[in-house]
Amino acid sequence: MFQVRIHGRGGQGVVTAAELLSVAAFLDGRHAQAFPSFGSERTGAPVVAFCRIDERPIRLREPILAPDALIVQDPTLLHHVDVFAGLVPGGYVVLNSSRAVADPRVVTVPATDLAREHLGRPLPNAALLGAFAALCGLITFDSVAAAIRERFPARLAEANVGAATAAFALVEEPAHA
Repeated sequence: MFQVRIHGRGGQGVVTAAELLSVAAFLDGRHAQAFPSFGSERTGAPVVAFCRIDERPIRLREPILAPDALIVQDPTLLHHVDVFAGLVPGGYVVLNSSRAVADPRVVTVPATDLAREHLGRPLPNAALLGAFAALCGLITFDSVAAAIRERFPARLAEANVGAATAAFALVEEPAHA
């Protein structure tokens, strides 16, 4: 079972990101489960969402304490929350930031900038899912795009797919260099 924990703030689409990731996994023929964990339900408050992906039905219903991957939608959380807690050795980390990080486990993607460019709004979730697909290869980009298109109206969907495509290309490019 592959487990993903997504950290962000209320209003950034953290819960939507987990749901889109689970739909993409399902479209790729896997079993998937997504669920949120809220502290206070207000815009800007820290939010965590979880996604499990497996080849078999998933019966587990508890929070993910030892994730195989982390997606961090808001880099300011690094100073307030131990987002790396429990990350398995060799785990993947996708961080929304335009600045490089010294930690070799972390791939940074300027997801907020990409979202502003494609959507006109600072909603980094779709871009980060594109980056995640390129980094780990667990889900296909086509499934990420299909999940986005299922969730949003056409114009908004295509803008999100554009941001995801740009992030996918940023992460995939160094792998082929």
